[in-house]
Amino acid sequence: MNFIEELSPVWQDKWKQTGFTEAMPIQEQMIPEMLAGNDIVAESPTGSGKTLAYLLPILERVDPKKPNTQAMIIAPSQELAMQIVNVLREWTTGTDVTVTPLIGGANIQRQLDKLKKKPTIVVGTPGRLNELVKTKKLKMHEVRIMVLDEGDQLMAREHRGIMKDLIERTQQDRQLVLVSATITEEIELVAERLMKQPTRLQVSAEQLPKQGKVTHSFIKVDERDKTDLLRSLSHMTGVKALAFVNNLDQVLMKESKLKFRDAKIATLHSEMKKEERKKALDDFRKGDTAVLIATEVAARGLDIDQLTHVIHVDAPMTVEQYLQTLLAYADEKHYKKLTKELPNKPVQKIMHGGELVEGNSKTITAKGKK
Repeated sequence: MNFIEELSPVWQDKWKQTGFTEAMPIQEQMIPEMLAGNDIVAESPTGSGKTLAYLLPILERVDPKKPNTQAMIIAPSQELAMQIVNVLREWTTGTDVTVTPLIGGANIQRQLDKLKKKPTIVVGTPGRLNELVKTKKLKMHEVRIMVLDEGDQLMAREHRGIMKDLIERTQQDRQLVLVSATITEEIELVAERLMKQPTRLQVSAEQLPKQGKVTHSFIKVDERDKTDLLRSLSHMTGVKALAFVNNLDQVLMKESKLKFRDAKIATLHSEMKKEERKKALDDFRKGDTAVLIATEVAARGLDIDQLTHVIHVDAPMTVEQYLQTLLAYADEKHYKKLTKELPNKPVQKIMHGGELVEGNSKTITAKGKK
C-alpha cells in the first residue's frame, strides 16, 4: 500500500478512519497511474473497489482553493451517480472540496445554483451534462480530470456521440480515465482514439480477496414457468436476490404478472421516475421486497449489502455475468459449454417444500419412496 504514503495527510487520515486494512488490487494498480497523470483504461469486476481507485487520486490532485470545476465523473445511471456522490461526500466532510451531482430527473434550477458556486468536482449522467454544456452553464475547458465509470455503457452507441462531444470540449492536457467491469475490444478502440497512450489495467475475479464461499447453481425449468418460480423465490425466508432479465419488456411483463400474484418483488428499469427508482431500491434494501428484477444496465454498479442470490432469469452470455441461473431446457447445451471455465462445477437445484435444495426431480422422488 505504498500509494497511501503518496497522499496528503488529510487523505491518509481519512483512509485510516474508514477502517481499511488493505487495498484492493485495482486500487494498488490504478492509484499510482492516476497520480502520475496517465490516461487509463481499467477493467475490474463489480465490487472490486474501482470507485475509490479513481476518487482518491482525484481528491489528491484537485485544489479546492481554485474557483473552478476541476474534475468530472460520468456515470450511466442516476443511482450509480448518487452512490459516487455519497462516497465523495463521506470522504470530503471537514475539507474544502465541494461536490455537486448533475443528474437527469433532478431539479435543474437547483443544480444551476450550485454550479454558480464552482464546485470542485461534479458527478453527472450524460444527458444532463450535455444539456448544461450546450446551454453554456458548465464549462468543460476547466475540467482537468474526467472519469467514465461503467465506461463500456457510456461508450456504447446510445451515449457515444454525447461522450465524444464532452471529451473533445476539454483541454488537450486533461486526464481521461475509463473504468468498467467489462471492456470489449470495440470500446477499447473507441477509448484509445480519445486518449493519449493509455495505460491498460486489468483485474480478474480470481485476483480479488476471497469474501466467503460462492456457489454457482442452476435450476432447470420450462421457459413459461420462470415467472412463477420467481414468485416462489420471493416468498422464501431470508432471500435477498437480484434477478437479471435481458430487456425492458421482460421486466415490465414479469412485474405485471408477479404483482398481480402478490409476489414480494420490486423492479428497476430505465422508464421509471427518479422517485419510483429510489422507492424500489429503498424497499429492497430494507427487506420489504425479496427480489429486485432489473436489466443488467439498470442495475450495473449498484451497491447492495448482503445479497443472498444473484439470479439470471435468462442464460448468461459470458461466464463473468452470473452466479445462479434459471436454465431453460433449450439453453442447457450453451450453459454447460460456458461453465467449463469455472473452477467449481455448478450444482443443479430445485424448489422443494418451499426451499431451494440440491438435486433434481428424480433424486427427490427417489428419496420420497424410501
